[in-house]
Amino acid sequence: MPQQKDIVKIAIQMPGAYPQLIQLDQKKPLSAVIKEVCDGWNLPGPDNYALQYADGVQTYITESGRCAEDLYKGIQSSDSDVRCDSLKQLACVSTDVTFAQEFISRNGHSLLVKIVEDAHEAPLIMAHTLTGFMELMDHGIVSWENVSAVFIKKIASFVNATVLDASIQQVSLAILESMVLSSSSLFQQVKQEVTLERLLSQLQVTNQQIQTKAMALLMALLQTAGHADRQNIIHSSASVGDEMAHYLYVLQSVTLNHLESRMRMPLDSYNQDQREILHGLRQAAFETESENSLSHERRRSLCAKEFKKLGFSNNSNPGQDLLRAPPGLLALDTMAHFASRYPDAYSRFVLENSSREDKHECPFARSSIQLTLILCEILSIGEPPSETGSDYHPIFFAQDQLLDELFCICIQLLNKTWKEMRATQEDFDKVTQPTLQFEGYREHVYK
Repeated sequence: MPQQKDIVKIAIQMPGAYPQLIQLDQKKPLSAVIKEVCDGWNLPGPDNYALQYADGVQTYITESGRCAEDLYKGIQSSDSDVRCDSLKQLACVSTDVTFAQEFISRNGHSLLVKIVEDAHEAPLIMAHTLTGFMELMDHGIVSWENVSAVFIKKIASFVNATVLDASIQQVSLAILESMVLSSSSLFQQVKQEVTLERLLSQLQVTNQQIQTKAMALLMALLQTAGHADRQNIIHSSASVGDEMAHYLYVLQSVTLNHLESRMRMPLDSYNQDQREILHGLRQAAFETESENSLSHERRRSLCAKEFKKLGFSNNSNPGQDLLRAPPGLLALDTMAHFASRYPDAYSRFVLENSSREDKHECPFARSSIQLTLILCEILSIGEPPSETGSDYHPIFFAQDQLLDELFCICIQLLNKTWKEMRATQEDFDKVTQPTLQFEGYREHVYK
């Protein structure tokens, strides 16, 4: 009667004792095997013993090492069912860093690369292979720089394919994203292999996981690219046709809608981080004497005076001005971005208006809150993309922070318009009216 495939005969030796020939059940836990061996030699305390290879590299046998060795052999089996089961298990256990080290030490990751490059396996086996490979690479044991151009082309072909197993496309998108984020050279290779049209079309599929992975890869490509590369990515086609324009519009809409939660969230006066940002606006605008040396009343009075100069309506509790949602916390974000990114322009705006006669002051905070709301409306933040929409803003693909950068341009143009009109507080709505002002902003931005 043939032996069961999981039962093998092995010899175990120990100095000063007769060798044992045992039938080893490979499915049995290693601790149970060691206990049986110790019992055969009447050795107490099996936890104090370990098995070690006697031939070749004399490494100690661990559960992870034992599992890694079994899977390494199983992946190379001539039986497709065994290969499939081994790769499926590999995809699960590769999340463990100890196992990953053992498997990679056997050059197991190279075996997975060869499976992908050869591309002879069934879709299910390929999906398990790609998942296992991604899990192994996530540990950072092997550099992404080691992957071959053939491997990159094969992964890209999975993404570019119009008909393919969804699980293969999903993990292939994740692999390419990791490549792009790991090095500029891999970014260049991926950019050459994956078409923008294909990635944008994947935003339209019903599989939400593919949508998410496609968006992640798109963002990785755009964020890693320099200004020139961004333009090349967007204008990689000879012309932007109606379908391409729609895909760009969808990408813009989906990305901008990530700001919706901030737009609909009012300031929380008990949130320490938000309060610090708010007070940071005041501290960035005014060189004040050391507040720690002031009495509580004097400090409150000074803060109220400076928040009034900043243009807050409720200068004693400026957080009240940011309870309106929309624009919610986005107004705080845009003001903080202007103050930190363009500190000279910010200080000039505030100080110029602080020195004007009261009736001609352009209130920075009030203007910023209203302007942020206008930009949210123009950019349709919070609105789902239309099935037929194609109105995208080219500047979106040239900026990492479109809303913040548009705000910085527009708030300065608003101040310029305010001065030219010699506007007063009564003219506020007239100056900030979106239908009158944004065409001028748009013309300035796109030049």
